[in-house]
Amino acid sequence: MEPVEDTPCFGRAEAEEPLNLWLSILGEVSTRSSSKLPGDRNVLLLGEDGSGKTALVARLNGTTEAHKGRGIEYRYLNVHDEDRDERTCCSVWVMDGDPFHHNLLRFALTSGNMHSSLVLLVADLARPWQIPEALNRWSAVLRDYIHTLNLSSEEMKDMENKLIKEYQSYIEPGRDASPRGGPGSQDVELDEVELTPLDDGTLTCNLGVPIVVVCTKSDALSMLEKEYDYREEHFDFIQFHIRTFCLRYGAALVYTSIKEDRNVQLLYKYLVHRLYGFPFETPAQVVEKDSIFIPAGWDNKKKMAILHESLQSVKSDDRYEEVILQPSIRKLVQEKELTSEDEQTFLSRQQMVISKQPSAAHLGDTPGTPLRMTGRSGPMNVASVSPLPIGSKKLDSSNIIKGSPSNEGVLANFFNSLLTKKAAGSPGCSPSPGSSPNVMNKGSKATMSEYQAELDRMVRRGDTPVTNSPMPTDRPEE
Repeated sequence: MEPVEDTPCFGRAEAEEPLNLWLSILGEVSTRSSSKLPGDRNVLLLGEDGSGKTALVARLNGTTEAHKGRGIEYRYLNVHDEDRDERTCCSVWVMDGDPFHHNLLRFALTSGNMHSSLVLLVADLARPWQIPEALNRWSAVLRDYIHTLNLSSEEMKDMENKLIKEYQSYIEPGRDASPRGGPGSQDVELDEVELTPLDDGTLTCNLGVPIVVVCTKSDALSMLEKEYDYREEHFDFIQFHIRTFCLRYGAALVYTSIKEDRNVQLLYKYLVHRLYGFPFETPAQVVEKDSIFIPAGWDNKKKMAILHESLQSVKSDDRYEEVILQPSIRKLVQEKELTSEDEQTFLSRQQMVISKQPSAAHLGDTPGTPLRMTGRSGPMNVASVSPLPIGSKKLDSSNIIKGSPSNEGVLANFFNSLLTKKAAGSPGCSPSPGSSPNVMNKGSKATMSEYQAELDRMVRRGDTPVTNSPMPTDRPEE
């Protein structure tokens, strides 16, 4: 029986087919690995406390949960290349607002990753009077730290030259048919692009690392207009000084608002453009005062001169702290909400209080309670009359008057009648209205007898109501 020769050949073909398939897969993987997104990109955020650094990073990552730490925090950004369907993570380091922790920068920025890092200087537009001081402080912290990295002069020079070329080679979107990428993909193209000469005052502080100035809380500009009377020229003055700072460091400028979600995604796209070379086609935005965006390389002194036209009461070279004044500190007092009481409820409660008090008619009967009568003055004020000595007896007002208002008139008429009788019986003496009984002759027996008779009559009469009509002056003596 002859052997079948086709069987071995068929088996070798099946064995070679899986081998070729695996080789093709490995070759495809090796090809993709050469274009994989780099994983050593680094972002460092510096700024004052309360400027919104942590909230900004959370929103860049698509979340709203911002957990603020102490010293230095580590976060990351998810980066996705939709064209090649590749993903990676970008390291993010957030320093707190205390420059005392500058030694912690050694964890975020090193001599090994400085060439692949980017720095965000965060300023707070809700406190514009602090912006220049904050930018100068943190740029000085960054500059002093970079000097401690002990980079060789050749390495530092290479990074500075690379930053200058990136700044000079900026082309506005729309003028180039194929938008350039960021530093990760421009190494070959930079030598082929015509470089624009730098203006005076541009990149005079070259730190060798890309910088983006982020002004947060741009929604607070409307609050500044209402509460502190800021005008358009104030906002242009602030923008002018910030852009002057950006020119010195070759930095980009972005106004953002977490509250209104303004320019946050724009900032994200610009970051991945500078770090990973993603295409970026958004032009500069300088029209709206609360959504400014100026990419690095676009600005110059000629474009900034447009801001001078809106400055009327101030000049661009005025001292910043003399124009943008810090308002007086107003302490926030926790005010309690008070609810007014119903009118009828208030009146009812007052009525209950009054009903519990002793009646004014019984004040004279209360032991030890002084007798008061208001509304009268001079001799008409009975409370000012002390008991009069009559022989061995004393006249006690509590025995005569027991709360009846008519008795006030009785006493008044009594004393007036005595004065009139005395005046009629004494030649050469003329009665005077309102005169006091003290002016009468104290030693006159007739006067004392008249007092006694009148008092006896009033005691016998008791509480009988008596009108306030004047007593006749010629009443016969009893």
